[in-house]
Amino acid sequence: MDFRALSVFLSVAETLNFSRSAELLHMSVSAVSRTVQRLEEEAGQPLMERDRRNVRLTAAGREFLDYARRALDDWQQMRRKLGKEGELSGEVSLYCSVTASHRVLAPVLSAYRARHPAVDIMLHTGDQADGIGRALSGQDDVAVSGYPDQLSSRLEFLPLTDSPMRFCISADDCQVRRLALPAYGELDWDRLPLIVPERGVTQVMLDDWLASQGIRPRIYAQVAGHEAIVAMVALGLGVGIAPDLVVEASGMQDRVDYLEVDEPLPPLRVGLCSLSQRLRNPLVASFWEVAGETYGVI
Repeated sequence: MDFRALSVFLSVAETLNFSRSAELLHMSVSAVSRTVQRLEEEAGQPLMERDRRNVRLTAAGREFLDYARRALDDWQQMRRKLGKEGELSGEVSLYCSVTASHRVLAPVLSAYRARHPAVDIMLHTGDQADGIGRALSGQDDVAVSGYPDQLSSRLEFLPLTDSPMRFCISADDCQVRRLALPAYGELDWDRLPLIVPERGVTQVMLDDWLASQGIRPRIYAQVAGHEAIVAMVALGLGVGIAPDLVVEASGMQDRVDYLEVDEPLPPLRVGLCSLSQRLRNPLVASFWEVAGETYGVI
């Protein structure tokens, strides 16, 4: 029996609220729901009754609750007897952008520390566009990145979430905004200054989109990192692209607006990448597994 799953069940049994348990456990609601469903499949019958307003334990659920409490208590006592013998220890090196560290990795790190407290996390931050390269070179064990058009056969990718990609303009009345929102006629891309990623998955995505639209862009600046792009857009320096999750985490949602286009950019698939050979390391493999469980994809 998965003791992490038992902990999830106990939380839901106590709160009788999937959203509240997800918040307490730093998991997604879907991951909590899937964990309970897997336990029900193993038990062979429903443990909870759910509707839009209420969650209630079934008779089997009440019996399972007693079992879960005993099992976890016995496990904790056994761990205290055994001490740290057999426990994973060492270091896992991670790379991600500042935004991804708290918007993507935070719930994973919380769950991982709870399961493997003796493992040290070495976190490096920078432009998300460098994630694939750092994983491929072995500089870091795991990197958070967008999914590329072509993934090296040496890499594995674990998708965690999708974030819509947006064209952003300043919310302030400025020349760029007037060009982007003409009173009459169509948008004149030839005159519109663009702030674009200087490299990486989203730079390729934008280049493909511009080519498909037959647009020869006027590049105002090539910038490292979507956080910097959002800041420059807010200042009225040009139109930029950024994932929703970066705009929401920037603290500048009120200073930028989204520019609607006939053919939107595809969403950015965000996940973990690692060398296949690194996943043979129990430390890296355990982190990969916890991340997948946290987001309900494993």
